[in-house]
Amino acid sequence: MVLSLSSQTEAFQDHIAAGQTTLCRAWALTRSDGITLGFTDHDLPLAFENITFAPYAGLSAASLSQSTGLAVDNTEALGVLTDAAITEADIEAGRYDGAEVQVWMVNWRDVTVRWRQFCGTLGEIRRAGGAFHAELRGLTAALNRPLGRSYQKPCTAVLGDAACGFDLDSAGYTAEVTVAEVQDDRVLRFTATDLAGFAAGWFTRGRLDVLDGTAEGLWGSVKDDQTTGALREITLWHPLRARVVPQDRIRLLAGCDKRAGTCRLKFNNLLNYQGFPDLPGDDWVMSTPRSSGTNTGGSLR
Repeated sequence: MVLSLSSQTEAFQDHIAAGQTTLCRAWALTRSDGITLGFTDHDLPLAFENITFAPYAGLSAASLSQSTGLAVDNTEALGVLTDAAITEADIEAGRYDGAEVQVWMVNWRDVTVRWRQFCGTLGEIRRAGGAFHAELRGLTAALNRPLGRSYQKPCTAVLGDAACGFDLDSAGYTAEVTVAEVQDDRVLRFTATDLAGFAAGWFTRGRLDVLDGTAEGLWGSVKDDQTTGALREITLWHPLRARVVPQDRIRLLAGCDKRAGTCRLKFNNLLNYQGFPDLPGDDWVMSTPRSSGTNTGGSLR
């Protein structure tokens, strides 16, 4: 039997009021790649919300601070790094960054009697001595982020997002290739013939997605794209947080330098340009009227 949310709350309150409780805590972590892990501090597995919560492993909780208003709810999760659950390699690769967290108080005799105590995301994660400490941030933490549009000459959109509106799956703007060589975890080389249809520099300021291997699902920003002999060399701004090795499959997305000319000529997308190329610069403030010639805002001498 599945109880409605209001019925679950009423049943949980009745259970508390009875004075003798059989409660435990259950956690669900949903990573950005869609993988969901469940843990409980009960000594047997529990199952609800289409999640199986494993005992003895994963997480336990410190005190939970919650309040009304716009104050940020926060707590800390403590856990053990294990091969079967949360691994150090996955944390290092950033697979838990921003993961969604839900916490329930559950009657382990009847899991339909439960109360969702916390909902938020993972914040800072610290590792030491085979264990980890993860900060949990409540839903109100998102209200601390600055919002609003920036008025500047370069485009503020991300290539392919809703504001940009460009279809990156269009022919000529993506390529899937196999890594031939890796240097310093930041320079990836591919056979030049695999990218023969793309001019040198086409992927500069673009994006690199890893399609398989240890780093599957990770991505990086491209700093430079050039041809060196029989190889095409892609340099990332920063190394990925997991190793890429030869024979891994990579997807490359065309680069955009946020200029109006690039938007018009490379992507034919000027209609959706999100910058203000005619916005006056600082030199406009220093310009003064004069009776002859053209006042460009440059030197008056």
